[in-house]
Amino acid sequence: MNYSLATLWHERPRFLPGIMAVAFSAVLIALQCGLLLGLFKITSIPVDNSNAHIWVGSRDVLSVDLGRPVQLSLMARLAVDERVEKVEPYYQAFASWIKPDGGSALVIVIGAELDDGNMGCVNELNQEMRDALTEPNSVVVDRAEFDKLGIQNLGDYAEINKVRVRIVGQTDSLKSLAGPYVFCSRPTAIMLLRNMTPRDTATYFLVRLKKDEDPEQFAADLNQKYEKRRDMDVMTSETFSTRSRVHWLFKTKAGIALGYTALLGLLVGAVVTSQTLYAATAASSKEYAILLAMGIPRRKVTGTVLVQTFWVGLFGIVLAYPLVHALAGLGRLADVQIPLPVELLCIAAVVTLVMSMMAGLVALRSVRKIEPMNLLR
Repeated sequence: MNYSLATLWHERPRFLPGIMAVAFSAVLIALQCGLLLGLFKITSIPVDNSNAHIWVGSRDVLSVDLGRPVQLSLMARLAVDERVEKVEPYYQAFASWIKPDGGSALVIVIGAELDDGNMGCVNELNQEMRDALTEPNSVVVDRAEFDKLGIQNLGDYAEINKVRVRIVGQTDSLKSLAGPYVFCSRPTAIMLLRNMTPRDTATYFLVRLKKDEDPEQFAADLNQKYEKRRDMDVMTSETFSTRSRVHWLFKTKAGIALGYTALLGLLVGAVVTSQTLYAATAASSKEYAILLAMGIPRRKVTGTVLVQTFWVGLFGIVLAYPLVHALAGLGRLADVQIPLPVELLCIAAVVTLVMSMMAGLVALRSVRKIEPMNLLR
């Protein structure tokens, strides 16, 4: 190991491109996965920012933005269960937003209860905004969507499905992929979505369970109990969040494109790293030939190459860490959220190191071809 480190230090101009290639791969993997994770979080914002243990929707609903109306009478099935503390209806559907200048945009209207014990209001709706939303036909929109929706200031008016609404508040971090979120009270949502969600229906029911009750068991019990009726789907918040994200990744063109890009980044990094390490190993052929001519077993020379590859990979990962955070910071300045949780960075580091070691195995081809007599003439 000491010999390998000494070799790396003395031959650093030769191995520096390999370290840079590994760092490039690690940065590419971490940023692509972080970007994908950030987009995943956007697709499930209504679920992740709710306080419900259970979401009940139409049968086999694929994603939170694709909910279909369910009969309000189904609330009775939930309310009579002794494990349930509270049930409330929740409204969400696409709607047409007419800008003040006459243009239009597709938005997602979300209507929930506004009381202190509500489950459907996103966490960013503070008490002041919830009080303002008690005004009929009032809405809250994310600040980043103002330009898209033609909003100049709070207090402006617009139309949603031919109903005049007033903007009374703004959130700061709730952008959507499918269309801007428009938050309102339950009565306002019923008015705005009257054509998509009939009066005797809701989009979802949110359930809060009593203390120490198991949401997974509750969902499994109700799905089994009403399986034959096939008129509702009971899911924990975690299950529905994951389902929404998976739908966007595997069943939408945007998700497939991003997944393909992340995979392509991994392949590009692997190829660049492999070729760079192969070139560095091949350039040391005469030194390895001398070792073989001195009687050093080929397996020890092979081990030396693999240890050098390990250190190249490790140094590349160490170099990549600050670069990843710097680039993610630049992304935030451009309003692009790239989450970098510790788990993601660890996974990226392991994948990069494994990829580096695999590249080292490829580079061993040059060692296997070494014939001391031919190289030392």
